[in-house]
Amino acid sequence: MIKAVMVMNTQGKPRLAKFYDYEPVEKQQELIRSVFAALSSRAENVSNFVEADAIFGLDSRLVYKHYATLYFVFVFDSSENELAMLDLIQVFVETLDKCFKNVCELDIVFNYGKMQTILDEIVFGGQVLETSSAEVMKVVEEISSWKLPQMLSHLFPKLFLIGGAGSHYLPDCEEVKTNANSAFPFSYESVRVQL
Repeated sequence: MIKAVMVMNTQGKPRLAKFYDYEPVEKQQELIRSVFAALSSRAENVSNFVEADAIFGLDSRLVYKHYATLYFVFVFDSSENELAMLDLIQVFVETLDKCFKNVCELDIVFNYGKMQTILDEIVFGGQVLETSSAEVMKVVEEISSWKLPQMLSHLFPKLFLIGGAGSHYLPDCEEVKTNANSAFPFSYESVRVQL
């Protein structure tokens, strides 16, 4: 199982830290600092595999890849293959490259949500879901193409029937009050709270 995924810059600032085992925030920060200290002290010509027992407890391993100003780090237990994890880092970085056209640290900072979506399509709950960069990109492009009214019409279909079938606009509050009893079974207050 994958225990954590981290992306941090060469100064130790975390750009992504996702832990699949619950850890309090203070402990997460301590782990990030420890991982950075371990990585920054390593020479460039050594292996990308690190025993992480001292940092994450027994049966923990760490694989990292250093690209430009970023470290991509996967922490996992013995049930995962080290080479497979290194390949998974490559898939993650390739997908980010496709998404942002030669990804850099600023892309990650200003598109945090998209990066989270990409990671969630590759790893979810500590388990590997997808290893194909092309498949992940299809899902990311589909999610990016969604528009707010389209999403809301799926969440609140009766709300969009006020203006007639096929209407895709959000009615104003007065229109909702006027048609509340006839158009849908929610009260005005419950609709206002839900939106």
